[in-house]
Amino acid sequence: MRAEDRVGGRGTTAPIIRRARDRDAAGLTGLALRSKAVWGYDAAFMAACRAELTITADGIAARATWMLEEQGALLGFYQLRIAGRMGEVAQFFIAPGSLRGGLGRRLWAHLEAQARAAGCERLEIDSDPHAEGFYRAMGMIRCGDAPSGSIPGRALPHLRKELSASSAG
Repeated sequence: MRAEDRVGGRGTTAPIIRRARDRDAAGLTGLALRSKAVWGYDAAFMAACRAELTITADGIAARATWMLEEQGALLGFYQLRIAGRMGEVAQFFIAPGSLRGGLGRRLWAHLEAQARAAGCERLEIDSDPHAEGFYRAMGMIRCGDAPSGSIPGRALPHLRKELSASSAG
């Protein structure tokens, strides 16, 4: 692991944030599916979402993909698509057993820092309805609905946050 990929100190057991690698794709996919299922979706719904929640080596190469782990255990990850001055949060998941422990907030702060460093002035996400409260707590504002990429006729909250140098954190 390269030093610039770590968040956390040497010799600590605190979770670290590092860039995902090709070989992490299966683990990230598993976490995305487990995290989505925590909301009680049935098997048919989960099957319909599988393709959209599958993380591939090509996806990791194409999008900024960062993961949060502690002593090798995957606790969360995100993927960020950069398009000019806009960053689209393509994926953002925390392991079900780690929800509401502050790790999401920590990973989100990292995402915002990466977006700013890439020149983004705005973040957008099409959120699962159950996760909208988290994103609003991170400063995002609902600005409409977007069609689901997996479930025909299902609308998702579309959220946006304007980034500025003074809105860090």
